[in-house]
Amino acid sequence: MTAELKTSLVSAIESAASQAGLQLVSANQSTSADERSTTVFQLGLKGAEEAGRTLKLELTDGFDFHKPNLLPEMTAHLKGEAKRLRNPRPDCYVTLGGLPLAYGQFEWPFHRSTSGADTYIVHGTIELADGGAHHLHAKVAASVTVTFAEIVAAMEQPYAESFVYNAIRKTVDFGQLEFLKSGNRQPVPVTTRFYSRWQKKFVFTETDDNQRLRYLLSKVYWLSGVLGTAQPVWIADPRDAQYLNTSEAELLRMAGHEAGEGLITLDGEFAAATATLMARAAEYQAMLDGALDFTKPKFNESMRSGQANM
Repeated sequence: MTAELKTSLVSAIESAASQAGLQLVSANQSTSADERSTTVFQLGLKGAEEAGRTLKLELTDGFDFHKPNLLPEMTAHLKGEAKRLRNPRPDCYVTLGGLPLAYGQFEWPFHRSTSGADTYIVHGTIELADGGAHHLHAKVAASVTVTFAEIVAAMEQPYAESFVYNAIRKTVDFGQLEFLKSGNRQPVPVTTRFYSRWQKKFVFTETDDNQRLRYLLSKVYWLSGVLGTAQPVWIADPRDAQYLNTSEAELLRMAGHEAGEGLITLDGEFAAATATLMARAAEYQAMLDGALDFTKPKFNESMRSGQANM
């Protein structure tokens, strides 16, 4: 880190990260998609236990998160990142349909649309992370209307990453993102359908116990068993709780039940796959295949063969 970069923002992030159990690995100047000056931070856990695992945080230069309405969310974000960094693949999430996804190349912060639309945009990429070498991915452009942006504390990564990531998962659940080896960016509209003004919170999916249980085991199977060689993953992730419209405590309760069934081992808020769970490989592969097939465009065969009345 150069002396020139030792700005008030860098100092503030360094202090806040330390309080969350993180250390500042690097800070570098950059430029956003709309030519604003930004600082890119790489954050890691203190100590060498998870050496090499870092998370990227990019903020607009001059951003001040110490305001009373901004500090609590920044604090919660960094504390969550500290626990998420203990996952073997901190960049990976699972969909309700059973697709393990790796999120990357997100170009924070939001920038205004250049197409004339009254929206804020952030670009990124999600990859199918099932351990294969197929390189299936989707380039995404998540868009938030200027009106909708008013409910967001700040149009910066720590305040928007969770709902953007979950909106992408939900769009995959809708079958509206296709995974390809190459292709153009696909839209992810982040609209009021994902937000309850009455409850003042994001609501993505109404789930019952059976759906949450299936999700929980799918997450542990893929992120711990397949991608993590049985290393534990964070179960009480508030990002998952938001996606499933439940609580971290409820996810932990269900994990405790499955630990009693011998499908996972549980250590505090972290769970690892057992041999019993990994023996269900065919079941989870079938779920993945079905969920992946759901994202592919379907054609009316009668129209293809010229039988339709047009």
